Amino acid sequence: MKKNSTHINSLTDSELVLLYRKSHDKNCIGELYVRYSPLVMGVSVKYLKNVTEAQDNLMLIFEKLMKELKKTEVQNLKAWLYQITKNQCLMALRKNKNYSHSSIDTLQLEQDEDNLERIEEKERLLTLLEEVIPSLKENQRVCIELFYLNKKSYVEIAEQTQFSLKEVKSNIQNGKRNLELMMNRLNSNP
Repeated sequence: MKKNSTHINSLTDSELVLLYRKSHDKNCIGELYVRYSPLVMGVSVKYLKNVTEAQDNLMLIFEKLMKELKKTEVQNLKAWLYQITKNQCLMALRKNKNYSHSSIDTLQLEQDEDNLERIEEKERLLTLLEEVIPSLKENQRVCIELFYLNKKSYVEIAEQTQFSLKEVKSNIQNGKRNLELMMNRLNSNP
């Protein structure tokens, strides 16, 4: 089993999509989830402004991904996922009675026009972050992902990982510092 997961981890997005289309192996979707759940979650939180709704949206997106990849050829998975996520968020906002169509359209226009550079910078930083998180030591990576991406408390992380609270705190602090150093290094050498 470990050998299979190591094999899947080494595949490119295109290879994973192709393998999933042929075999319907859910491990392929699992690997795509590991790679792209931070992106989907980030976009969902940005639009929905609610972590619980964003988590629900994350699940919807990956359920949709499982169905769509069986019948749709996707060239650039990251861009495709971003667009699907954005559309799903806008549909959710339209269903919410607190938003009118014009306010959603205005919100979208303002974000696209006024904040385009900021959005592009955030996406560039998210991409950099996706690249450097796997470079962390395993203990730091696990704690960082559980704390920041899964919103787990120190106690929950300690229970899940069997680390002491002191180790959890240390792993998160050291991981955060190492991420900042790696991001700064990559940022200064584009």
